[in-house]
Amino acid sequence: MAKQVEFFFDYVSPASYLAYTQLPKIAARTNSEIIYKPFLLGGVFKATGNSAPMTVPAKGAWLVRDLELCARKWGVPLTFNQNFPFNTIQVMRGAVWAQKEGNLAAYSELMFGAVWVDNQNIADPETLAELLKTIDIEPTRFMDGIADQTVKDRLRELTDEAVSRGAFGAPTMFVGKEMFWGQDRLEFVEAALAD
Repeated sequence: MAKQVEFFFDYVSPASYLAYTQLPKIAARTNSEIIYKPFLLGGVFKATGNSAPMTVPAKGAWLVRDLELCARKWGVPLTFNQNFPFNTIQVMRGAVWAQKEGNLAAYSELMFGAVWVDNQNIADPETLAELLKTIDIEPTRFMDGIADQTVKDRLRELTDEAVSRGAFGAPTMFVGKEMFWGQDRLEFVEAALAD
């Protein structure tokens, strides 16, 4: 059986976006599988007493530069979203719904790109509706899907699972029981998968 990396992510996290762009390459090099686990970063912060790095001015300024360096190193586009931070509960429920529908890959590509490449406000209902149409998701069907209690419960379960396993931010990745946090730990993720 191939090794697996569990990838807990939230679209609001630029570090999750950067890790998302690199994990498929790592999985290919190590013959591993990525298990995508959408969670609610705000819920993780609340449960752990943590807060977004951007709330600390010096840390936030450093983080933006660090993220830009990573993006340049990996040759991926990164635009710091002018709408940041924003509430992602709807779009993260959407990730759970899309995963249930077998459409998480296209949905995640759309959401990460909209936020961290195209500077879109995915918390705005009209913007979200127009984005969904580009991947043939009818907005009314989407809203019905994310209102389903099983979808809401699954997002809560994934968030609780991450916290119970030690997560305090995004992205959080697990290879077996070993936890890795942040896009800057991907080389250690790869080493664990290759071991």
